[in-house]
Amino acid sequence: MTSWVPDLRQRKGPRYLAIAAALSDDADAGRLAPGARLPTHRQLADRLGVTVGTVTRAYAEAARRSLVSGEVGRGTFVRAPVTRLSLVASSVRDRADLIDLSPNLPPSAHGDGEAATLARTLKALSRRKDLGRLLAYPPEGGARAHRAAGAEWVGRSGLKATAERTLVSSGSQHGMTAVFAALLGPGDLVVAEALTYPGMKTLAGLLSLRLEGLGMDDQGLRPDAFAAACRARRPKALYCVPTLQNPTTSVMPEERRREIAAIAREHGVLIVEDDVHGRIPEKAPRPLSAFAPELSVYLTGTSKVLAPGLRIGFIAAPEALVPRIAAAIRGTTWMAAPLMAEIAASWIADGTAESILKRKRKEAAARLRLADRILGRSDRARPVAYHLWLQLPKPWRSESFAEAARQRGVAVTPAPAFAVGRGVLPDAVRVCLGAARDRAQLERGLRVLALLLAAAPEPTPLPSGP
Repeated sequence: MTSWVPDLRQRKGPRYLAIAAALSDDADAGRLAPGARLPTHRQLADRLGVTVGTVTRAYAEAARRSLVSGEVGRGTFVRAPVTRLSLVASSVRDRADLIDLSPNLPPSAHGDGEAATLARTLKALSRRKDLGRLLAYPPEGGARAHRAAGAEWVGRSGLKATAERTLVSSGSQHGMTAVFAALLGPGDLVVAEALTYPGMKTLAGLLSLRLEGLGMDDQGLRPDAFAAACRARRPKALYCVPTLQNPTTSVMPEERRREIAAIAREHGVLIVEDDVHGRIPEKAPRPLSAFAPELSVYLTGTSKVLAPGLRIGFIAAPEALVPRIAAAIRGTTWMAAPLMAEIAASWIADGTAESILKRKRKEAAARLRLADRILGRSDRARPVAYHLWLQLPKPWRSESFAEAARQRGVAVTPAPAFAVGRGVLPDAVRVCLGAARDRAQLERGLRVLALLLAAAPEPTPLPSGP
């Protein structure tokens, strides 16, 4: 526990707001380290000469601003500044020896051959007499051939789709942007898993959507939490990642998908399903959207499963929503690049995409086995994924572990980057196995993490000043 005493001498207004503001400033300045345990309510009240109620209000305000997190029986802890939750500090990123395991990327194996495959594809395209059409504007929503390829790609996940109901976007993040911009308005409530993809949090802020996190377990979103939110708060949409949930890697079983779909249908809630990792498992349940297709928008793409730079997303939506989403695509990037879409479509058609995906699965499985051996994990039932959710032993906390790893040249992402709301955060970090350039680099990074797991956190430095 720190002996923190905020300097309130130059701060005006209510004391509880002054304490919260001082906490924010001290955290930003590094006087309060991420993961530091703050004084108890009574201790800080005695130090400042204020009531315990004032400190309680101050800590509640700090939690509302995502500055701290409270855990029953353990205390109140400083969260890392938002700008550092999922990004590595520039001073560390510039280090030549940095092992950055924070971006969620498909793994590359030695001799993968994607560059050679791309060269052959481009050479074949160069011989086509209609090559010039790839430099022209496509029809709204994408060229029909590209939409048909997207429908085929979606269909391989177990969801029936047609070219007419499938749209092409510039990656799945752009697809999310178009969907939410088209179908929701400022102030509308979106519910999601309590731990969710950080890009959804950013998007909610960009579009002024209200985002609320719902309870989860080891199978993903809990139906009872979703039903309670529908009854009490009438959300407009559910954003959900049922397969290889980000960050927990949970896979929602089919029975639960049916239950979630039934609740959404009962309350008229739009389902926005993010299935960018859905093709990684060799066998996965049918998409959530398959159980309520009339009110579901399904998002997938190629970047997360094939190659990060292949920025093509596919949106499968009910027929009535297609024109609105197409207009939003036009209003953001106007169109997905036809050349990029042509490459994706040709790879889907000629089997290249499946061949690459098979290699990625194999490499991901090998990296997961490596991680299990080094980190001492033994759950062989977990699905193959490009990342893992590493539970930390006490007394480690998420932010302090990530900071300690960062200081040793390994970047991982702490739990607050994924947290929606002020609930109790798990002591865990996301480790992206596909981000390392090869298994040797991954092994070096994992050994750093293993050493930290076996050690106790270093004492939090005491703050300077009064």
